[in-house]
Amino acid sequence: MDEVDRLLLRRLRLKLVRELLVTELWDALLSRGLFTPDMIEDIKRAGSGSQRDQARQLITDLETRGSQALPLFISCLRDTGQDRLASVLSTNRQAAKRDPGAIRSLDAGLGLVRLNPDEQRTHQIKQDPLRTAVGHLPLKEPAERRPVVPRPVDVGCGEPCDTNAPRWGRNADLAYVLDADPCGYCLIINNMNFSLKSQLGLRTGSNIDCEKLQQRFQKLHFTVEVKCDLTAQGMLQALVALARRDHGALNCCVVVILSHGCEASHRQFPGAVYGTDGCSVSVERLVNIFNGAGCPSLGGKPKLFFIQACGGEQKDRGFEVASVSPGGRASDSNVESDAAPFPEDPGSSDQPDAVASLPTPSDIFVSYSTFPGFVSWRNTKCGSWYIETLDSVFEQWADSEDLQTLLLRVANAVSEKGKYKQMPGCFNFLRKKLFFKI
Repeated sequence: MDEVDRLLLRRLRLKLVRELLVTELWDALLSRGLFTPDMIEDIKRAGSGSQRDQARQLITDLETRGSQALPLFISCLRDTGQDRLASVLSTNRQAAKRDPGAIRSLDAGLGLVRLNPDEQRTHQIKQDPLRTAVGHLPLKEPAERRPVVPRPVDVGCGEPCDTNAPRWGRNADLAYVLDADPCGYCLIINNMNFSLKSQLGLRTGSNIDCEKLQQRFQKLHFTVEVKCDLTAQGMLQALVALARRDHGALNCCVVVILSHGCEASHRQFPGAVYGTDGCSVSVERLVNIFNGAGCPSLGGKPKLFFIQACGGEQKDRGFEVASVSPGGRASDSNVESDAAPFPEDPGSSDQPDAVASLPTPSDIFVSYSTFPGFVSWRNTKCGSWYIETLDSVFEQWADSEDLQTLLLRVANAVSEKGKYKQMPGCFNFLRKKLFFKI
């Protein structure tokens, strides 16, 4: 599939997942050779087996089915009476082929490229030869000629479901199901004001980060709680309390920590974050509160951690390349770091618990604002580079891309900022793709 068709599918993915009647498509997809019987069976088992999970997997797999996959898929939609979706795809494909840049202005909610009236009328006439010269719609087919398409059962969770399907499908490499509303808890710990004895400075601008993420995760259907200025022990207590809640009816859990940070000895996850009392807690210790033993109701469900803190004191001056996008450069005025010295006392509170006794991490995703050992930059007026970019990327792309792709966009954008450089990264122990609920 060429890049224009692929991008069009991704921009319209949300609309297709919501409206596609996949159960009507199986025979058409087989007859036109788009998928084999085994592929169809894999799609049917996607996620929980619901219509939306199947539609999501169908659209993902469609990208791999060759250069004519999208035109053939549009034909399948027409064969099964899904003319509205077929017209949306066909019209926008014609516009995108003529002007690939137009696809960027696609209104994913309505499924229409924003054209001026003359362009839109021209496309309508080209799209449907039955339209008259003045652009009138053709008469509808008689009712007896239109196929009757049964609607799937709505079980009240916000999307149509197959009530007999198991909660987890047999294919572990598909997408997590985020169908609850709210889909999970999001805890934001915002450490901004530190005690004098800690010798750690005021994190000016962190309140901006906190407000952005609070609003962002609320829009992504999470119940958001914010806790400010916690000591090291307070952070541990807050996370233990969150892990002990009943997450049985929820799909996911998110933890965001905004604080000063430092290096720490580790076996699984690097780095440590500071409480307002100047004591540090290793990221490894915080994450492992949510392992299978500590939080059984989140077993098999994604647990996401976003850490805005320095990983050390090194300042990265970068290296010269042929060209860097000028749009990525940021002013270095009003920029501070979240760095603190590496703790040398082996008895300090940043040491992990008995790591050897912990189970292998699964369904865990830890995103760091910077590479271990390096400084993470924060603008006192705009907030941190990482959180500002994360919020922007989620706003623009969370309706069409999975978490790993979103974080690649964040890493690329942050890496181009400033005189000093910063490289976000992640430790990914997820078993499936994760698409946020929109």
